[in-house]
Amino acid sequence: MKPFEQLVIDHGAMVLRVCRLMVGPGADADDAWSETFLSALKAYPLLPADANHEAWLVTIARRKAIDLLRKRSRTPIPAEHLPERPSALGIPGNNDDELRQAVAALPLRQREAVALHYLAGLPYAEAAALTGSSADAVRRAASDGIAKLRARYGALENSTEGALR
Repeated sequence: MKPFEQLVIDHGAMVLRVCRLMVGPGADADDAWSETFLSALKAYPLLPADANHEAWLVTIARRKAIDLLRKRSRTPIPAEHLPERPSALGIPGNNDDELRQAVAALPLRQREAVALHYLAGLPYAEAAALTGSSADAVRRAASDGIAKLRARYGALENSTEGALR
């Protein structure tokens, strides 16, 4: 088996191209490249001798780039100017009584899952720990709850889910 350093020399430029293609040029691509080789270094001793190193590294790079894209999509973007009037969206006591009532009408497990995942922003695993359930059960309950809300609101599908996030 080749020394790991030789893999970096042989495939480093190709992995960087994949990362740049996926996340764009800049620091994120460099981070994805570094994360790729850190993960590869940990797994390299367990890799079969006849494995396709290039395909293996591209798979890791793709997954690391996707992770960075997901992280980027969740990162708030600072605004240069704040709106003059604050939004009433999601503030209790404002004009969202109908939505609150619809969520309150959901069965308890669905209501908890929707509240913990969409309103509180908790990952399914953490919501499961709080409710004494499994992550899969919370995911399913949240999905069923959102489906019921979408069915009730029909044309308001996008604004309903937006209000829940």
